[in-house]
Amino acid sequence: MNKVKILFVCLGNICRSPLAEGILRQRVEERGIAHLFEIDSCGTAAYHIGKSPDQRSVANALKNGVSYQHAARQLNEDDFDNFDFVIPMDDSNYIDAMSLVPQGAKAKVIKMRAFDDLAKGSDVPDPYYGGENGFQEVFEILDRSVNNFLDHLGKLSEN
Repeated sequence: MNKVKILFVCLGNICRSPLAEGILRQRVEERGIAHLFEIDSCGTAAYHIGKSPDQRSVANALKNGVSYQHAARQLNEDDFDNFDFVIPMDDSNYIDAMSLVPQGAKAKVIKMRAFDDLAKGSDVPDPYYGGENGFQEVFEILDRSVNNFLDHLGKLSEN
């Protein structure tokens, strides 16, 4: 069985997308299905290539029971052939990602909050310039959306 390959995308790849990656990694471990997935994250901008995630995001995740590490990288055209799902965090990054999709690419590009029952299709806000509450809000949004995304994938595999 082929692994489901998922790529989360935000602007700089230090707050939202690596957190989504970390949450998904933990959730598939908890469900005993980690072997079925390849999970990564990246940014549409080159601001932080090679850098670790924002320490406020990491600290907030730990407070919520999720531990993760990542080195920031930039989205590229090959990602659309190497991943099944490319999941941007907001409209701006969705537009930037779509501008890179090569003809015939296999990846399905869909916004993260397409899987959030509380605000379907909305943006995941960027917590970078805010305080602790913003990081907690983003954690809750991503946790809810990631769990719903996993449930969605489970329903697809049943068909």
